[in-house]
Amino acid sequence: MLTESRFRRVVFLSALYDLVVTLPFATPWSFAFAQSQLSQLNQALGGVALAPFEVLPTLFACLMGSLVVVWSVLRLSDPQPRFGRFDAAGRVLFSTWMAWALLHAELPLIWLFLVPESGFAIAQALPFRRTRREVGAGHGAGAITMRA
Repeated sequence: MLTESRFRRVVFLSALYDLVVTLPFATPWSFAFAQSQLSQLNQALGGVALAPFEVLPTLFACLMGSLVVVWSVLRLSDPQPRFGRFDAAGRVLFSTWMAWALLHAELPLIWLFLVPESGFAIAQALPFRRTRREVGAGHGAGAITMRA
């Protein structure tokens, strides 16, 4: 079982991963470049070229990217367990939609996102415990904890 401080580290690392992966999705200009790179990667992995995005799908990709960037910065600045629990729920949803995409298209590059997404979902859903030092310091007051 993880200690609360290690659990916070998992929350922090998941936020750092999200920031790095989704920052290119935050603007239409960075997304256009990222989409072309992802298309080439998908082809190198044996998949098909990705279709070019029109304005509306690009808008939704950038809205999603912008929200995840903001959510990442929040968790980086305050990696509290409560945020980790919410993030785990979001990752279950994201993983579900990625699995759906794998079943419906030749997109092997999805595995590069699905594996860490699922891993962080599981890690942030695990129970953790507070050490005596964390309890005494009031570390994580109001945090949601789960006992084994």
